[in-house]
Amino acid sequence: MNKRELVDAIVERVGDRKTATEAVNAIIDVVQKAVASGDKVSITGFGAFEMVHKPARSARNPSTGAEIKVQESWGPKFRPGSDFKELVNAGGKKAAKKK
Repeated sequence: MNKRELVDAIVERVGDRKTATEAVNAIIDVVQKAVASGDKVSITGFGAFEMVHKPARSARNPSTGAEIKVQESWGPKFRPGSDFKELVNAGGKKAAKKK
Protein backbone atom coordinates (compact mmCIF):
# COMPACT_ATOMS: atom_id res chain seq x y z
CA MET A 1 0.00 0.00 0.00
CA ASN A 2 1.38 3.39 -0.95
CA LYS A 3 0.33 6.85 0.23
CA ARG A 4 -2.38 7.21 -2.44
CA GLU A 5 -3.90 3.85 -1.53
CA LEU A 6 -3.79 4.81 2.16
CA VAL A 7 -5.67 8.03 1.40
CA ASP A 8 -8.22 6.04 -0.63
CA ALA A 9 -8.77 3.66 2.31
CA ILE A 10 -9.31 6.60 4.67
CA VAL A 11 -11.72 8.28 2.20
CA GLU A 12 -13.98 5.24 2.61
CA ARG A 13 -14.14 5.98 6.37
CA VAL A 14 -14.35 9.80 6.38
CA GLY A 15 -16.10 10.32 3.03
CA ASP A 16 -13.99 13.24 1.79
CA ARG A 17 -10.73 12.99 -0.20
CA LYS A 18 -9.49 16.43 0.90
CA THR A 19 -9.98 15.64 4.59
CA ALA A 20 -8.35 12.23 4.21
CA THR A 21 -5.34 13.67 2.36
CA GLU A 22 -4.88 16.41 4.97
CA ALA A 23 -5.12 13.85 7.79
CA VAL A 24 -2.51 11.53 6.26
CA ASN A 25 -0.16 14.43 5.48
CA ALA A 26 -0.59 15.89 8.97
CA ILE A 27 0.16 12.60 10.72
CA ILE A 28 3.26 11.95 8.61
CA ASP A 29 4.51 15.52 9.12
CA VAL A 30 3.98 15.48 12.88
CA VAL A 31 5.66 12.09 13.34
CA GLN A 32 8.65 13.06 11.17
CA LYS A 33 9.20 16.38 12.94
CA ALA A 34 8.83 14.85 16.42
CA VAL A 35 11.29 12.03 15.72
CA ALA A 36 13.75 14.41 14.00
CA SER A 37 13.74 16.59 17.12
CA GLY A 38 14.53 13.59 19.33
CA ASP A 39 11.06 12.82 20.66
CA LYS A 40 9.61 9.33 20.74
CA VAL A 41 6.16 8.90 19.17
CA SER A 42 4.19 6.02 20.69
CA ILE A 43 0.83 4.97 19.31
CA THR A 44 -0.77 2.42 21.62
CA GLY A 45 -1.47 -0.85 19.84
CA PHE A 46 0.46 0.23 16.73
CA GLY A 47 4.05 0.93 17.70
CA ALA A 48 6.71 3.50 18.47
CA PHE A 49 8.86 5.71 16.28
CA GLU A 50 12.15 6.97 17.69
CA MET A 51 15.57 8.27 16.73
CA VAL A 52 18.60 5.99 17.12
CA HIS A 53 22.30 6.84 17.14
CA LYS A 54 24.66 4.86 14.92
CA PRO A 55 28.23 5.44 16.16
CA ALA A 56 31.22 5.81 13.83
CA ARG A 57 32.76 2.48 12.86
CA SER A 58 35.12 0.73 10.49
CA ALA A 59 33.72 -1.37 7.65
CA ARG A 60 35.03 -3.22 4.62
CA ASN A 61 34.32 -2.55 0.95
CA PRO A 62 32.88 -5.91 -0.19
CA SER A 63 34.39 -5.73 -3.67
CA THR A 64 37.93 -4.69 -2.71
CA GLY A 65 38.18 -5.66 0.94
CA ALA A 66 39.59 -2.21 1.73
CA GLU A 67 38.76 -0.79 5.14
CA ILE A 68 36.60 2.33 5.13
CA LYS A 69 35.47 4.67 7.88
CA VAL A 70 31.72 5.08 8.32
CA GLN A 71 30.75 8.34 10.02
CA GLU A 72 28.33 8.45 12.90
CA SER A 73 24.72 9.09 11.95
CA TRP A 74 21.22 9.27 13.35
CA GLY A 75 18.29 7.38 11.90
CA PRO A 76 14.63 6.61 12.50
CA LYS A 77 13.52 3.34 14.06
CA PHE A 78 10.06 1.76 14.29
CA ARG A 79 9.16 -0.86 16.87
CA PRO A 80 5.75 -2.45 16.32
CA GLY A 81 3.35 -2.80 19.24
CA SER A 82 2.09 -6.13 20.50
CA ASP A 83 -1.36 -5.73 18.89
CA PHE A 84 0.26 -4.98 15.52
CA LYS A 85 2.59 -7.96 15.85
CA GLU A 86 -0.32 -10.29 16.64
CA LEU A 87 -2.32 -9.01 13.66
CA VAL A 88 0.61 -9.48 11.27
CA ASN A 89 1.33 -12.94 12.70
CA ALA A 90 -2.30 -13.99 12.14
CA GLY A 91 -2.21 -12.58 8.59
CA GLY A 92 1.01 -14.44 7.85
CA LYS A 93 -0.50 -17.73 8.97
CA LYS A 94 -3.53 -17.16 6.71
CA ALA A 95 -1.27 -16.30 3.75
CA ALA A 96 0.82 -19.43 4.31
CA LYS A 97 -2.31 -21.62 4.25
CA LYS A 98 -3.36 -20.14 0.88
CA LYS A 99 -0.10 -21.27 -0.79
